[in-house]
Amino acid sequence: MKILFATDGSDFSRKSIERIAGLVGSDSSVSIKAISVFETFAPMAAEPFAVSADYYQEMEESSRKRADVWADEAVADLKSALPNAEISKEVVMGAPSRMIIESATNWGADLIVVGSHGRGFWGRVMLGSVSDAILHHAPCSVLVVR
Repeated sequence: MKILFATDGSDFSRKSIERIAGLVGSDSSVSIKAISVFETFAPMAAEPFAVSADYYQEMEESSRKRADVWADEAVADLKSALPNAEISKEVVMGAPSRMIIESATNWGADLIVVGSHGRGFWGRVMLGSVSDAILHHAPCSVLVVR
């Protein structure tokens, strides 16, 4: 079984690791990929209020590093909970729901596990929801952990 675990470093993501460990148990034939997605920053204003390109480059690099740390932490926690599982990581840039779905499709995942932010109806309407988008467009089963 191939499980794609999407992490954003949140408490919901950490709870997801516990759920994965409970589902997998001692099954050594499972492969788990921890994926963390970061987004680019688009310039927000035109001259004379423009922010330098270096600022945006630094922000993007900071986001990439943060996503890499989250993926490393997830891998370490998964290896601790599931020492017999094959565990890898992926850090990608783009829209989170789209990149997670693409990764699941390309890797041939059997299950996507994501944490829920628990925003409720109005939060999804106002902010959008990565887990909601994944539920509706995933190529495989999805487990959303609260």
